Amino acid sequence: MEQSEAGPSRHHGGSSSAAAPTSSSHSESSPAPSRAPERPLPVTHFHSIEYPGYVRPTSVSLAIERLGGQHAIENAFRRASGRDKVESLLELRLRPGNPYAHPIPGEIVPTNNILLKVVKRRRKKKDGDAAGGDGAVGEYTIEAVGSIPKTARFRSMADIQYQPDMSDPVARLRKAMDTMDVDGILRYHIPPEKEDYSITEADALAMDIDPQLLGEGDAAGSSTTTKTRSNLRLFTPPLFSRQVVPQNYNYKANPASIETIVVDEETGEEKKRLINRMRWKGYGPIAISYADKGVPEKPSAAVEEQRGQADKKILKRLEELFEERPIWTRAAIFNQFSPMEVRDIINSKYLLPLVSYVFEDGPWRDTYVRMGYDPRQDPEARFFQRLYFRNINHPISRPSVVSRRQEQRNESAQARFSGIDDRRSHIFDGTTVTSETAAFQLCDITDPMLKEMIEDEDAVRETCNERDGWYTTHALERIKTVLRHKFFSLLLGHVATREECERLLVPEEGTEKLPQRHRHRLKFGKHNMAKGALPPEDAAAHRLMTTLEQQRKTFPPR
Repeated sequence: MEQSEAGPSRHHGGSSSAAAPTSSSHSESSPAPSRAPERPLPVTHFHSIEYPGYVRPTSVSLAIERLGGQHAIENAFRRASGRDKVESLLELRLRPGNPYAHPIPGEIVPTNNILLKVVKRRRKKKDGDAAGGDGAVGEYTIEAVGSIPKTARFRSMADIQYQPDMSDPVARLRKAMDTMDVDGILRYHIPPEKEDYSITEADALAMDIDPQLLGEGDAAGSSTTTKTRSNLRLFTPPLFSRQVVPQNYNYKANPASIETIVVDEETGEEKKRLINRMRWKGYGPIAISYADKGVPEKPSAAVEEQRGQADKKILKRLEELFEERPIWTRAAIFNQFSPMEVRDIINSKYLLPLVSYVFEDGPWRDTYVRMGYDPRQDPEARFFQRLYFRNINHPISRPSVVSRRQEQRNESAQARFSGIDDRRSHIFDGTTVTSETAAFQLCDITDPMLKEMIEDEDAVRETCNERDGWYTTHALERIKTVLRHKFFSLLLGHVATREECERLLVPEEGTEKLPQRHRHRLKFGKHNMAKGALPPEDAAAHRLMTTLEQQRKTFPPR
């Protein structure tokens, strides 16, 4: 590519041959000035580069090298139009060969400039010439060589430059990958974390860090020659800033970050750490497993800190309810409050955790239990056991906010006109149904037949069981069978009679097992996965294991 200097398009006209007459009172009108002569424009096209630096004739090759070479320059100008415009960027690398030095981006723009060739011919002054003269020391000739339709310009800001430590293992790995050094890649190892994020040393190349940022006070009068070097071992991203024009960023410290002091457990050394005081704090209730020993006596520290902000009226009402009844379901406890109070309980997130904890499994799973009360030690807690049945016909979906609001309005209007009290949705009386899912505590079941079975003293076992609670397995299965039949009958619009339920409780001939109810087979799908359906390969393996187990029982070992 020919290195040329581009100038603006100008037409240079010759001087007029007719001299203007001297002014006098008898002079006639001045003649019209002659038009500038037309010059032919050569058809040769040139490409121009506005290099952001001084280029001498001896440093042209160096400038081309920092632009990526002749081939990169030609490709950039060739692709400066059409679909390849994105690839027409020209990059100036002031430190070629350094992968961490970010280049200065250039852009190919269309121009209508003309390349001019200016020749200056000097003439020697004669001895008789006046010393002052008119200052003319030669004559200039200008010739249009060609047009410049494309120009490379570097008008955007240079990116922030940061040079990491090249002796770091990650830097060595990067260099080995660039050169395909297999031995260098294999030698890579992750160094141990020493938490020495700043080092004070006498190094002329060390990066200056403001002592005020390190908490060391003003170092204006300091005469020490040591400097603080950052040892964070940070490596540059592909690009620091996407801004092409300067602007006032107005940098400020993060108000959510505060400085704290931590003590190393091994060495006892104190270190400063920045923590985010705005981080999310879990306000959920304490959750324990059935196998855990003991129960929580007080809420977690994060929840206890919010006691002063809690609504005193709602909190007092919750404490009274848990004194009356130690275990509640979510629906049951919400039905004791007005809709506005329920909204406050949900939004606050810490009102229920202040007075209760939850079990992750067992007979009281997903219920709120009063602080300090252990249902595994109290046989009376059997009335608060929770029974839950999946409704396979109930679709699993997540409606939008608009759909949810519309459904709530429709349900409220339907409840007003039908006379059904929505605040009794946690109670099952055997004749009405308020939800498509069955989740009831035994104390909230008022159906006469089920109530007799629940209050049967002969159905209580001596110690609590993780699966059946305080009831025997046979007694709990009878309760489940009747409740399941009554609930799903109501969903079909039929009130189950006592005779129907008693027939279900007649054991199979020769055994104490209740007759098997009809089960809907769950097919594999994204919805049924939450209901217990197995993937096809797991279901096949389960069937195989069942068949082998049956054969093992049929044919005893020799």
